[in-house]
Amino acid sequence: MYVVATPIGNLQDITLRALAVLRAVDVVAAEDTRHTAQLLSAHGINARLMAAHEHNEARAAAQIVDRLAAGEQVAFVSDAGTPGISDPGARLVAQVRAAGHPVVPVPGPSAMAAAMSVAGFADTAFHFVGFLPPKRGARQSRLQALAAAPEALVFYEAPHRVQESIDDMAAVLGAARELVIARELTKRFEQIVRLPLGEAGAWLRADDNHLRGEFVLVVAGAPPPEGLDPAAERVLALLLDELPVKSAARLAAAICGAPRNALYARALELKR
Repeated sequence: MYVVATPIGNLQDITLRALAVLRAVDVVAAEDTRHTAQLLSAHGINARLMAAHEHNEARAAAQIVDRLAAGEQVAFVSDAGTPGISDPGARLVAQVRAAGHPVVPVPGPSAMAAAMSVAGFADTAFHFVGFLPPKRGARQSRLQALAAAPEALVFYEAPHRVQESIDDMAAVLGAARELVIARELTKRFEQIVRLPLGEAGAWLRADDNHLRGEFVLVVAGAPPPEGLDPAAERVLALLLDELPVKSAARLAAAICGAPRNALYARALELKR
């Protein structure tokens, strides 16, 4: 089975190898067969299609295993980009591998890689988060867990949630952190801006068009923690003997008045 990356917007962003594979296989398993049919038609490919999406992934995997056992070749594609990265595919790949069949990557477009390539952050390390939880409480908790990470954070977000997600990022991660908004990558209305998190909400509200399309958000990593008062570090160390990292940092901040993010980062170091 071939796992084939497909364009995230511009239909010309497909590799020669991907086209050759899509022409050669016996069947193309697609997240949305209608969407993939348009891509194949644009490149003059007349392939047999079957549905393989998050709601039928287990059943589709069983059908693909049967086809592979019969000697057929299968290509799997998602609607856009690289399958298995915030897209269906992981369970399907696992089931095919468990059945003893080879899985071959055919690399190509990825919204995550495209956004990082134009973000301009000097540190090459990054943490791919994908989509944040839709509910505010869970979203803020997830952001709090990421707040002290020194690597750039890469998020995907839908247009109907991007405003509230960025507001939460500014509140939890800090208004001064740099943000790159990559909107509609490789498409007609592609837009890439870099600005502090504290200014991003106003930028989104300034034009209704800024809220349209698909988003990749890249947030700069946390700055190095400031030096802690020795007393605060002693309190933190004692609390860590009895409590999880997050709780110890919160209580140490309340007791000593030291910055909570700095205590959290130091707590992670001590645990390691």
